[in-house]
Amino acid sequence: MKTKQADELAERISSAITSWQPTQAYSLLEPILAERTPFRILDRIGERIGSIPFDVLNPLLDLISEARTEGGWVIIGSALKIQLDQDLEETFERCRDMIINANIWYGADILGERVPGPALVSHFEHALKSLASWRQDPNRWVRRSVGVSIHFWAKRSRGSADLIPCTEILLAFLEPMFEERDIDAVKGIGWGLKTLGKHYPDQLTDWLEVQIIQRQCRPRRLTVNKALTYLPEEYKARFLGEPSR
Repeated sequence: MKTKQADELAERISSAITSWQPTQAYSLLEPILAERTPFRILDRIGERIGSIPFDVLNPLLDLISEARTEGGWVIIGSALKIQLDQDLEETFERCRDMIINANIWYGADILGERVPGPALVSHFEHALKSLASWRQDPNRWVRRSVGVSIHFWAKRSRGSADLIPCTEILLAFLEPMFEERDIDAVKGIGWGLKTLGKHYPDQLTDWLEVQIIQRQCRPRRLTVNKALTYLPEEYKARFLGEPSR
């Protein structure tokens, strides 16, 4: 599908949604969700329908969610991202519901990179407040998405020195999750630490020193391995007890 075709399809879907015909809107989407449509096309469609008010858009998002297609999470995530400026808290709540319904790693990752991740970039303090309860959420995929969202923020930061204070805030934010045991959640947390370490190695090194050496935290080995990805080899000996090469 070409960009122009995607825009035309989004217009038809929007017309059906605003006419309170979510089933018709979904029937227009269904063919491209059944095939391997590029994410950039799905993102484009999601962003265009995302400007529709929540109460009108939600029935379609529910239908997409019920189908549980990989591409469907892309459309949902991109649509919700557009809603962040209108009602961040409600958007986070809807995103959490969708992550739980997806019940799979790629659903958590797709949504984490499209909703809480961008929210951290554009609404840092407000997003952190809304994300705080996700750290102790009973659902492992919701907890995983915390790390995914921090990965997204770190990737967008590009190592800017102006954002060092935000990096330190995010590391402190992750402290309650450092000893997470569930492997699915651990992978997301480790991903966030890994990308922070790529762009802010000094801050991550200092943080690991406090957590592992001073406080004697006992995270899963995978968490530490991911955190050390971009740090010098000698830190493996210090934080993992392994000799450096």
